[in-house]
Amino acid sequence: MFIQQLYTICLSEAAYYIESEGEVAIIDPLRDTDVYIKMAKERNASVKYIFETHFHADFVSGHLDLSKQTGAPIIYGPGAKTNFPIHQAKDGEIFKLGKLTIEVIHTPGHTLESSCYLLKDEEGNPYAIFTGDTLFVGDVGRPDLSSGNMSSEELAGIMYETIQHKILPLADHIIVYPAHGPGSSCGKNLGQNTYSTIGDEKRMNYALQASSKEDFIASVTHGLNAAPVYFAINARINQQGYETLNEVKLKGMQALSIEAFKKASEGKIILDTRTAAAFTEGFVPGSIFIGLEGRFAEWAGTLLDFNTPILLVTAPGKEEESVIRLSRVGFDKMEGYLEGGFEAWKNAGEKIDMIVDVEADELLMDMPHDPNLVVVDVRKETEFGDGHLKDAVNLPLDEMTDNALLAQFEDNQNLYVHCAGGYRSVIAASLLKRQGIHNLRNVLGGWGKIKQQEGVEIIKEASVLN
Repeated sequence: MFIQQLYTICLSEAAYYIESEGEVAIIDPLRDTDVYIKMAKERNASVKYIFETHFHADFVSGHLDLSKQTGAPIIYGPGAKTNFPIHQAKDGEIFKLGKLTIEVIHTPGHTLESSCYLLKDEEGNPYAIFTGDTLFVGDVGRPDLSSGNMSSEELAGIMYETIQHKILPLADHIIVYPAHGPGSSCGKNLGQNTYSTIGDEKRMNYALQASSKEDFIASVTHGLNAAPVYFAINARINQQGYETLNEVKLKGMQALSIEAFKKASEGKIILDTRTAAAFTEGFVPGSIFIGLEGRFAEWAGTLLDFNTPILLVTAPGKEEESVIRLSRVGFDKMEGYLEGGFEAWKNAGEKIDMIVDVEADELLMDMPHDPNLVVVDVRKETEFGDGHLKDAVNLPLDEMTDNALLAQFEDNQNLYVHCAGGYRSVIAASLLKRQGIHNLRNVLGGWGKIKQQEGVEIIKEASVLN
């Protein structure tokens, strides 16, 4: 028996490779499937099954491409309806994998078709369970994502029955392999580890401590942030199908000369995926910054229009990575990249834009002397509530798709934009610039540096934190 967790940090996503006697099962694959094909080839094995725990909302699965490449069937649990061929498994159905067996356990609640896969060893003893978004380390899947016309409370009630009758009866030693880890928006309280055991979750997981169904429903529905807007789009793509990744790469990997890039840019999104430090020093006017070094795909899915074609500006050699990581959250309309990158653009004498960076101490020195200075804090409301500068404006980055929010600033105001560490603030500054707001500065190091300054006054918002 061989099990490999394949974890993608920027999406907080875990796929799984399981092998026995040269037969392989892949659980919840990402859209770029080469890693699974390569691993199987290197181990002289072949992919026999592709298991999906549910219709993922936070990424586009690689189930279709992987099935086309390997001939392996795509397996969903009860109730899954798709626009492509699948094997719809029954609750309790058994699949043989070499000397191992995999049992389907229907676990509705996160979504109605959600299912876990219980892996049994060579002796038929339960060894591990692949829980998808049903059970995380320290949490359960959020019940407020679209699943028909049911409310989050109704789905939470269904999840309670799942926990009571399908999860809690399992033996304590069974390893828990979830689909997500810390940072994922698919839960609200995910722990720092990417695997656990049933016993540890029984003891430590807040959701498994509920004394009644009513208590459970209240517990798992309280304090949920709004789901990212692209979740519904990705769930629909996973259910209905998509272009192959090779087709997406063929379009996105076209190298465009400066003249071709300029002609093609009308009405398109120019997306710059370089580092924040490189972007602020100079960029193609009108570009949106979302750097590969952060939670790139999530912010792209949150802030960009899926129906508008994208032109890329990348660091040399990062063109393909940019296309692939965009495709992971459903972007299929990449139409090429700037050949030679920003350096070629600048060296050709084309117009450039830039963002002024300032240190945290400079912000604090400027505040008492500039009546037009406005601190724009783009962190989440809860982060802002836990501590912010006096009179700061909270404009969460995920809300900056609404131009009406950006219209609140006056021409004479000097905006100092910050986040927690300096990544989100550059994204925000690029969006403000694109809306014609140019009198702004990016605060390096964000709140992490600001709060360390001597004499800084920190305001907390008790109403947000309670």
